[in-house]
Amino acid sequence: MEPMFEEMAKAPAAWLSGKGEEALVVLSTRVRLARNVAGCAFPPSASIEARKRIVNYFDTTTSRSTLLTEGHTYRAQEIDELDRDFLVERHLISPTFLVNGDTLKALFIDKNERVSIMVNEEDHFRIQALAAGLDARGAFELALAYDAEIGKHLEYDYDKDFGYLTTCPTNVGTGMRASVLIHLPGLVLTREIEKLISHITRSGLVVRGFYGEGSDVLGNLFQVSNQNTLGVTEDDIVQQITRITHEIIEKEASARKRLMDEAADMIEDKIWRAYGILEHARVLTSDEVMNLLSAVRLGHAMKIIDFLDNTIINEILLLSQPAHLQKYYGQHMDANRRDFVRAQMVRERLRSVPRK
Repeated sequence: MEPMFEEMAKAPAAWLSGKGEEALVVLSTRVRLARNVAGCAFPPSASIEARKRIVNYFDTTTSRSTLLTEGHTYRAQEIDELDRDFLVERHLISPTFLVNGDTLKALFIDKNERVSIMVNEEDHFRIQALAAGLDARGAFELALAYDAEIGKHLEYDYDKDFGYLTTCPTNVGTGMRASVLIHLPGLVLTREIEKLISHITRSGLVVRGFYGEGSDVLGNLFQVSNQNTLGVTEDDIVQQITRITHEIIEKEASARKRLMDEAADMIEDKIWRAYGILEHARVLTSDEVMNLLSAVRLGHAMKIIDFLDNTIINEILLLSQPAHLQKYYGQHMDANRRDFVRAQMVRERLRSVPRK
């Protein structure tokens, strides 16, 4: 099988540009729309022929749409295990997509890598848009454009009372999930994070790990998303996620101030120790890099490390992931080799940044 996604691995992900509103705390925003085709069985209960038909419907739609020709559609059988892991790390597919050798699926990625569409995941279409920083409105409008384009050619399964019908009842209604990927080291270090998570949950949102549902929290990065999709509008969800995120940012700012007021020397030591390890280590696991980068990211945001910016921090974050590392260097590596090459890559990246 020909190598895929190597060129993508060498380019920064649009959602990790380090730009956008509140980019010092919020890495990215994602909006996902779940849609199904009217009159067709949902993927978990659909026959092989029925699922093939959905992929063919999508192919026909892309051939008729100017918007959808500005990207590429991949068949599941084109994507090997390393490619799949790479796409998960890049947040272009869910961790459960393309598992168990299921070939009756397809994936669309737009040319700017801001939109991906999973075909025959849990629902017929999972339309996902990503934006840098806090931008729920922008991500929603982008996802909506692709949603409307597909809707011109295919009738969605929609009920006048319940809204969009989905495989999982928790997605019925708008079929919309909005989430932010947010960095909260202050709240973790002050041990206020559990209290915050309880507050978020009571507000109707849910907190997950770096890769979403079922994943671990790495590098003090949390994913916060809406739970309710029924009985609310898309605009309600956009406003809710934006409002709650601003509240979280304020609490994180207060926690960081408290740390500096009460233990400035210890915090600065923690930050510079993390930078020193990244700059000199000969072996690093991906989890180690994530956690060390958390301290460095905090140092940048607090102007303790003033010669780095979010762009290089995010670049190292992404390239440190196992599949990205292998794609970037164009070779399969075992875990020990990856740990050595990862440390080398991190040293090179950090030393390429001029000191002020």
